[in-house]
Amino acid sequence: MKRTICLFAIAGLFCSYTYAQQMTIKTLPYPQTKKVDTIDTYFDTKVPDPYRWLENDQANDTKEWVKDENKVTQNYLGQIPYREEMRKRLELLWNYEKYSAPFKEGKYTYFSKNDGLQSQSVVYRQIGDNGTPEIFLDPNKFSADGTTSLQGLDFSKDGSLAAYQISEGGSDWRKVIVIKTGDKSVIGDTLTDIKFSGIAWKGTDGFYYSSYDKPKAGSQLSGMTQYHKLFYHKLGTPQSADQLIFGGDKTPRRYINANLTEDERFLVISAATSTTGNELYIQDLSKPGSSIVNVVDNFDNQHQVIDNVDSKLYILTNIYSPNFKLVTVDAANPTVTHWQNLIPETKDVLSATTGGGKIFAEYLKDATSFVQQYDMNGKLERTITLPSVGTASGFGTKKEEKETYYTFTSYVYPTTIFKLDIATGKSTVYKKAGVKFDPELYESKQVFYSSKDKTRIPMIITYKKGTVLNGENPTLLYAYGGFGISLTPAFSTSNIILLEHGGIYAVPNLRGGGEYGETWHRKGIKMKKQNVFDDFIAAAEYLIKNKYTSKEHLAVSGGSNGGLLIGAMITQRPDLFKVAFPAVGVMDMLRYNKFTAGAGWSYDYGTAEDSKEMFEYLYNYSPYHALKPNQYPATMVTTADHDDRVVPAHSFKFGARLQEYQKGTAPVLIRIETKAGHGAGQSTAQVISGQVDKWAFMFWNIGVKW
Repeated sequence: MKRTICLFAIAGLFCSYTYAQQMTIKTLPYPQTKKVDTIDTYFDTKVPDPYRWLENDQANDTKEWVKDENKVTQNYLGQIPYREEMRKRLELLWNYEKYSAPFKEGKYTYFSKNDGLQSQSVVYRQIGDNGTPEIFLDPNKFSADGTTSLQGLDFSKDGSLAAYQISEGGSDWRKVIVIKTGDKSVIGDTLTDIKFSGIAWKGTDGFYYSSYDKPKAGSQLSGMTQYHKLFYHKLGTPQSADQLIFGGDKTPRRYINANLTEDERFLVISAATSTTGNELYIQDLSKPGSSIVNVVDNFDNQHQVIDNVDSKLYILTNIYSPNFKLVTVDAANPTVTHWQNLIPETKDVLSATTGGGKIFAEYLKDATSFVQQYDMNGKLERTITLPSVGTASGFGTKKEEKETYYTFTSYVYPTTIFKLDIATGKSTVYKKAGVKFDPELYESKQVFYSSKDKTRIPMIITYKKGTVLNGENPTLLYAYGGFGISLTPAFSTSNIILLEHGGIYAVPNLRGGGEYGETWHRKGIKMKKQNVFDDFIAAAEYLIKNKYTSKEHLAVSGGSNGGLLIGAMITQRPDLFKVAFPAVGVMDMLRYNKFTAGAGWSYDYGTAEDSKEMFEYLYNYSPYHALKPNQYPATMVTTADHDDRVVPAHSFKFGARLQEYQKGTAPVLIRIETKAGHGAGQSTAQVISGQVDKWAFMFWNIGVKW
């Protein structure tokens, strides 16, 4: 081990070390994971599942296995000599004030703020822009260890009441607490067992919310949540008396969401059986006893009521328009045949919000933001000037407001909040990020490359200016590729660690995402899922061919559906990269639909029960099943014990089998976070710890000098 001299950095004094890679980490043996004789039969094909027992994440033997795996993982990570220095560096970078964009409710302006290293952000309020801020809700007091988080805050129209949702240990199951905003006193009992729901207030009498029947005891985190139900809760009454409004036996739907138009005239209900496509319903609450009216009666497309003017509804839809358009219709005759185009479809993907009596059309142009302002009659007023190429979000506000707020960010532009004067279109900086990062030292550029079938794929590559493209730069390739989700440029404090060590961060926009609309999404689903994997492989090959990096210096990463992507990369192209990070991934493609809300993902994936052809396609690429004895890259599988969206059994089974089949010398670790879920709501300490372990594992196995 060789020590160099101490160096001064802008952030403070720290020592830089280099380590000879001959230093050997003394690894513990992997746990002897038992195997059981479990076999399923699909269309005459017998499929063994020897690690099925790990699906019971509440069983004592599973808990012991988790403890043993974490012991192996922490033993390995604890020997990386610069891990604690890396932690100190990341804590230093993270320690700055972080704000959310403000919003107005009643006489107050509300916003969230984290002082730097607080476990959870605190909700403040003040009167006007210049009033003295006071704490409204402090989630850091919800639990002693900071793992209970605020996951929703909705106000009555007059601002006098608020309902907030809390998540314990990262679970998707929520509790709802109602308070008077004046003195923050609690009203009624805490509502429990609420999942995938917003809160839609109707006056100050009560609100609408959605949930499922809670799975039986012992399977609360993994049991199927099949049918959503929409309820109305009247304040001052017990939850058991809540009225079922929609769903249940008469209209069984997997996802049901409701909201009210700003004037509270219309209840808008979206109902779906999968994560793509929805029915649309409305109820005119201004007419007592009015029925719920079906607007769209199929699940083929996506529709959302974004506003109304009296009886005129404004609907964002991709029916006959895969890149979305904005239409209007009178609520008296709301079906599709009566829709009138207001903002037509273009080559760029449209989303839209309203505020101050205006429409803000937010377009994606090659996965970056372009925003235009229209009046409510569809007349273009201006293009909003943005600071540079990146991601703008927000804009929505109440009709009477004269100004609104939005955030802007990119891979080299720390998240900044802007105030927009709606009448003039002028933007001014409201809150600038305080992170210790100089954007002038870095660059982020978009390139296009060809996938296996010659499809043109965009990718944004970020690195320090002056980086020599010699094929030796440590590079992290991150992607998602599914569910119509768009990956747009966003600043990451954690990524500074990579960039300041001469690293490269690359993000391709794979098929299956929403960057080019529903057509792009559908090119990466079901029996076209291999397109997503091919797009990612081509991105890695582009980076290698153009000397950004090499196989020996490349790490790949993705979470959830992106974890499936990395699992497929490990099995399909283990030769293409040095390090892999499959996070909270969907790894068992034959059984994913048996847990929690997994059946709703079938639009993207298909299921093994659909047909023999679909089964064989899934079986062929399913990461858990595609593993075989081979030399695999250094891999750190990550999951969490309270993940009730992609249950940890996916990662447990995949990790156990990967350890069994690893014939090379590279480590295979499983890092299992406790008191955490699919990602949202983790404490700052949990987030930093996870990022430190990621970078330490990558740097050590690629040979990056610290």
